Formats: sequence, structure tokens, C-alpha cells
Amino acid sequence: MNISAKVTDERVLDVRFDAHSLIVDLMDGRTISAPLAWYPRLANATVEQRAHWEKCAGGFGIHWPDVDEDLSTEGLLRGASAAKVAVGTHF
Repeated sequence: MNISAKVTDERVLDVRFDAHSLIVDLMDGRTISAPLAWYPRLANATVEQRAHWEKCAGGFGIHWPDVDEDLSTEGLLRGASAAKVAVGTHF
């Protein structure tokens, strides 16, 4: 029996937006799309702020310095929305 392993590369290739979605292209050819409403900081950001992103965490994360938002490809692939912090919670 021949077992072939899938080769995946979940690092970020490109990030873009349409009117309602965050769209992330991965190095292995996959594209992740998530509702922009899941990420309030990005939903409320200007087009210019959304366009100003950078790779982080070795390419497995995306950082928007203008709005202090960080997302990981792992979380996007899981379908995780932005974390909600309870009132009175301190880190």
C-alpha cells in the first residue's frame, strides 16, 4: 500500500478584502475567506489601514499595525472569529 502525505504550506501569500470578506491566499494554493464582520477592528478600519498588513510568526500570521489586529492562518482555517475580551478581564 502506498500512502502519500499531503504537502501543505499554510503560510500567507497575499491578503485582500472585498465588501464583506477577508480573503487570504496561502502558499500552497488554497484561499481562505471569512466574513469581515467576524473581525470588528478590520471591519471598522479604512481601506488604507486594511491594505497595510505584514506577515508575522514566520509567515503563519498577519499583522495590521494601524489597527493592532493579529490573525493566524491556523485560526482562519479553523473558522475562528476575533477573540472577545470580557469586561473587567486583565491580561
